[in-house]
Amino acid sequence: MPTVVLFLFAVVGGGLVIGATNMPGAWYQGLVKPPFTPPNWLFAPAWTLLYALIALAGARAFQRRVSTPALFRLWLGQMALNFAWSPAVFTLHSLTLGLVVILALLTAIGAFIHLAWKTDRTAALLFLPYAGWVALATYLNAGLVALN
Repeated sequence: MPTVVLFLFAVVGGGLVIGATNMPGAWYQGLVKPPFTPPNWLFAPAWTLLYALIALAGARAFQRRVSTPALFRLWLGQMALNFAWSPAVFTLHSLTLGLVVILALLTAIGAFIHLAWKTDRTAALLFLPYAGWVALATYLNAGLVALN
């Protein structure tokens, strides 16, 4: 099976499992939300598209891991942080832990883009929508901490 297909299966599938097993629920619905919070229906399609882009960038980083091992390590690190956020917030109900995780995630995404820009511009470009969405999510998480 080609590398891209494996990455798509692992990342999109992993994201779907994380989402399905860490649902926002009544606790989250009861929180005061910051301005510009997107409607709930937008999150699943947005993350599905983002996970596909993340998978494509990950496959590229994996294929270049011998020449640029740091790029693939950054990709793995951001993926672990990405998958850790939903359990921290929706299962543990810890907005503060979620903020710590998402700040680390945003940093890892930025580092990935910075390094990939020099070694694999396509992978860097694939991460730009992800960086934008996670920047918005960081604002939302910080707003939840401040308002609740």
